[in-house]
Amino acid sequence: MARSINRLLADFGHDLPTRPSPEQPKPAREFTSAPSWRGKPAVGAGWVASRPAVKRYQMTSDQAGVFWPFLTASPLPPTGAAMGTDMSNGATFYVDPHGWVLNDSIPVTNPNIFVFGKPGRGKSAWVKAFLNRMFAFGYQALILGDPKDEYELMCRHFGVEPFAIGPGMPTRLNPLDPGPLATNWGHLDRDEQERRSAVIFGRWLVLLRSLIGSQSVGEGKVAVGPTEEQVLKAVLHELTHANTDSRELRPIVIPQVWHQLHSPSDHLIAELRYPDRHTFLDDTRLLRDAVAQLISGVFAGIFDAPTTVAIDWTAPIQSLSLSRLMPLGDDAVGMALMCLNSWGTAMRQVSGRRRINVRDEVWRQLRLGTGAVSSFDADLRLSRSHGDIEIANAHKPSDYLGAGHAGSQAQQIAKDLLHLGDIKVLFGQDAEVADDLEQLLDLGPIARDIVTAWAMGGKGRALIAVGPRLHKVALTLHPDLEQPLTDTNQKLHT
Repeated sequence: MARSINRLLADFGHDLPTRPSPEQPKPAREFTSAPSWRGKPAVGAGWVASRPAVKRYQMTSDQAGVFWPFLTASPLPPTGAAMGTDMSNGATFYVDPHGWVLNDSIPVTNPNIFVFGKPGRGKSAWVKAFLNRMFAFGYQALILGDPKDEYELMCRHFGVEPFAIGPGMPTRLNPLDPGPLATNWGHLDRDEQERRSAVIFGRWLVLLRSLIGSQSVGEGKVAVGPTEEQVLKAVLHELTHANTDSRELRPIVIPQVWHQLHSPSDHLIAELRYPDRHTFLDDTRLLRDAVAQLISGVFAGIFDAPTTVAIDWTAPIQSLSLSRLMPLGDDAVGMALMCLNSWGTAMRQVSGRRRINVRDEVWRQLRLGTGAVSSFDADLRLSRSHGDIEIANAHKPSDYLGAGHAGSQAQQIAKDLLHLGDIKVLFGQDAEVADDLEQLLDLGPIARDIVTAWAMGGKGRALIAVGPRLHKVALTLHPDLEQPLTDTNQKLHT
């Protein structure tokens, strides 16, 4: 029987190679192919065979934001008044001066706000919107002098009638009113009486020194030196009986100061160490005449009688109108602002609520001399301890340089005032003001260009400086509730 090839080779110890067994099929994949970075190769799908060349740009960091905005979260907490849109990130911008002072992470040490801007750029609208929105947090607003009646509509919106001050008006304000510090004087111990007396007499001396020193003698101002100040201090103590009667602190008015200088008592002459009455009258002639101008000049019947204003301190806003004094000149308005500031300081502790004091046209007061500047300087420095927010409106930073001659003490104090407000709201300005922004406010070229270019592109645009931090903010007003109250062009519409 014939053998097969396989058997024949096997008999001789050889085996033919066998066919390999088929491999097991691999499990099916969910995705058969990875997507390409170029996209799906199809008509109209933008598929390219190679990457396009990358275009390179060279620019500074402030220019890069124009092409690729650096959107970052606002570093400020969302507390206080919502004042518009932060253009750097589109978020709502909140203003909370007291909250910023209490927050150590925010570089703000005082709650004062300086507002600058060209007329018609939105300064008044911003201030009114800020007041209206802070009322919800329990704040009160006191307009210490409204020369143009810009806050009249807002007051009447809240059911408050502004107090009109001027010649022939029935309103009287006594700038020497001791205010609530004289309440229950007879029940205070001696130490507390001395403490309050120092506050009251200090305020009165600052006011009288400012009013007297603001009057002109030739090309200069009436000098109020240490001798004149000692005379005024002795007169005030004698009129109030502060040194002889601990039962009460008698209220006084400016005409009494003049009468005491004109007809001094023997006790006053001896206390001031004058040899006789004739010498006293000769040495105090200029001082006496300056005080006489306060009661017989343009202010006759305004600040020379007891206060007749009964302010409702439960109302959200109160305003003292000075528009009737505008025809009398800038000096008259400036001196009236000083009297109102002194009176407002005395009334500070009446309500116990947090207060926002608005000071409009402050340049009129600052140009009256060193005493007027020092008075405003004291209010700004004490705002934090009093719990107040001071808002000062001006057209441009150089307005503060009009306080005196170049290099004078008044001008130096006025320049330092700009550093007593860590919060500055800068509305649009012409290019001619650019140097003031950079030199007086320590702003760099970027901030300067924002104020002179971007902020001039629309009303309500402002650069808000919170310490060294800068924010481009566009004010937002409610068209029905706020827009009519903030419009300062009503007379143009009619």
